[in-house]
Amino acid sequence: MRIDCPWCGPRDEPEFVCGGESHVTRPPFDRSDDRAWADYLYFRKNPKGVHHERWLHLHGCRQWFNVARDTRTHAIRAVYRMGERPPELDL
Repeated sequence: MRIDCPWCGPRDEPEFVCGGESHVTRPPFDRSDDRAWADYLYFRKNPKGVHHERWLHLHGCRQWFNVARDTRTHAIRAVYRMGERPPELDL
């Protein structure tokens, strides 16, 4: 699999580390119960189709970024920097 790093350009997948699902919102510490924290820490989406993930270019620029990847084919549909909104994709 080739991943198009926003800073370095296309590189082979072994240079990267997947950091899991993107856009997971941490619950407020002082106003959350144990169930909310358990959901935040342990439960993630596992879609059949496009999934937004965080990736780290570990053996390159060491920058984090987001990838929209199709879990059925591993085709990368979009790459975007942290803090940017996910692009609109035709599903």
